Amino acid sequence: MTQRQFLFLQGPISPFFSEIARGLAARGHGIHGIQFNFGDRLFWRHPGAVRYRGSLADWPAFIRDFYMTRGITDIVLLGEQREYHRMAIELAQQRGIRVTVTDFGYLRPDWIVLEKDGMSGNSHFPRTPQAIRELAARCPRADLAPIYRDSFWTMALWDMAYHLGNYFLGWLFPRFHNHKLENPVLVYLGTGLRLLFAQRNTRRAVASLQGLMDGGAPYFVYPLQMANDFQLRAYSDFGDQGEAIVQVIRSFADHAPTDAHLLAKVHPWDPGLVNWRRQVDTAAREAGVADRVHYVDGGSLDDMSRHARGMVTINSTSGLKALTLGCPVITLGQAIFDVPGLTFQDGLDRFWNEAAPPEAALLDDYLAAMTGTLLIRGVFYNRPGLDAGVAEAVRRLDEGLINALPPERRLP
Repeated sequence: MTQRQFLFLQGPISPFFSEIARGLAARGHGIHGIQFNFGDRLFWRHPGAVRYRGSLADWPAFIRDFYMTRGITDIVLLGEQREYHRMAIELAQQRGIRVTVTDFGYLRPDWIVLEKDGMSGNSHFPRTPQAIRELAARCPRADLAPIYRDSFWTMALWDMAYHLGNYFLGWLFPRFHNHKLENPVLVYLGTGLRLLFAQRNTRRAVASLQGLMDGGAPYFVYPLQMANDFQLRAYSDFGDQGEAIVQVIRSFADHAPTDAHLLAKVHPWDPGLVNWRRQVDTAAREAGVADRVHYVDGGSLDDMSRHARGMVTINSTSGLKALTLGCPVITLGQAIFDVPGLTFQDGLDRFWNEAAPPEAALLDDYLAAMTGTLLIRGVFYNRPGLDAGVAEAVRRLDEGLINALPPERRLP
């Protein structure tokens, strides 16, 4: 007997959703899928999918009717800020349909988010120390030691198959509205060029960091985020990354100690279509700190964070990793970990001189609560981590354990 009706919208570029669907179907649930482009078809291996070839403007009427005629009880999707997903979520919530959002975990490398309604700025996860402590009291302590390894090359291959397939076979879905900002052909060409020079750039980054440390110069680190990242586009007040670069460097020039340096590190997956080096150098020169601001392409962000006076981030998950390394952090956007006692709360201008590391006990509670309720172990692009993520996602969706600690793990 069919129990619930699950609808899958766009997911990771991986068999992750298709295999979850298979597992839920084996437990008696009805499965539905909507495909928006060729890539969605490529990674869906379960019957019952519908191809949507309408316009974005026609989508609300289509999905409203789909909910009603199919009796949908749950929708599952990757990220809630894509235009199709935002509309689908709003209409689902009006009808009392459960919404589950997934993405890479707030912790890396082998965690996956399973969250009710939305992530980051839309997350239901508590933001006050007291609420976090109360939740953590029922959760086992977090074990952050990696269990599974993901595959960069599998991810790259599947990503290229998805996006290049959409680009060259776009005529199959001519009215598809893509949330991506760049041409995929240019993205892969740019990424390929960056990979060619990756070892050289890493050597330079390591030498730059070592030079600062050998000289005893205090420094701060500022990891840049991807231009496509909805953490930046939807959960911050910045129009784009360039605007944030100017604000951070101006504040650094006006308020940081005169012997301090700032490392602006480009994202390791950035395709290089925007000349971030030029923007960083221009902002530093105009602020009069060209000799103290360094553009870094490569190297280990963890190594930089371990010895830094602090990290400035909009809302990158690298900020949460920095906290686990004892590095003071300030966020400039809506970050899920922007909690008093964890991150600096008194503004960027004061951060340069007053930054303090996170409260150890609160951070321990925070990690326990997060790994217990929002995250599952697994990866998208390599087995056995993919199998583990699928199995636990099936279990939590089937048993209604989204944003909830499984009963067998609850402490008295």
